[in-house]
Amino acid sequence: MSTLVVLLAAGAGTRFVGDTHKLRATIRGAAVLSHALLSAQEAAIGDVVVITGADTFDDLLQGVQVIHNTSWGTGQRSSVLLALDEGERRGCEAVVIAAADQPFVSPADWRAVASDPSPIAVATYEGVPSTPVRLHRSVWQQFRDLPADPDAGARSLMRLHPELVSQVACKGSGADIDTTEDLQRWT
Repeated sequence: MSTLVVLLAAGAGTRFVGDTHKLRATIRGAAVLSHALLSAQEAAIGDVVVITGADTFDDLLQGVQVIHNTSWGTGQRSSVLLALDEGERRGCEAVVIAAADQPFVSPADWRAVASDPSPIAVATYEGVPSTPVRLHRSVWQQFRDLPADPDAGARSLMRLHPELVSQVACKGSGADIDTTEDLQRWT
């Protein structure tokens, strides 16, 4: 089964009040985005694609396939749709998607979610759902057909079809960097 790994990096990060985009902020010696990308690559579960929008992150994404979301301002849903379209174009059986502002998701977390056979698998950290999320090809059209909140990502599909969802206990951390306070907490 072929799997596409997707990092969502399209948002403007407006809650982060710093001198740079939150994904460029340094944590533990590297950019937040660099930590997330390295983990996705080290998981070795499939090709890695990064979806950009407000910033292209050209300097951080050399050698990585990038899809630019021209509709990034409409919310996360537009990036997930691009991920599904790319998975379709490649003939993948599943896409595994995570937010690029989560620098502590481990390669093992990516692998655990990717290997779950459920139509929808979601990482949980100490019982709290987060990303990565695996969407099997069988639910892609259901996601596309949802008149969902443009910023809900896969949450709306999971709420409508809990019988399709498997929660995968992960050992990393789903903590994200949304604000300068979040960054300070981890540095």
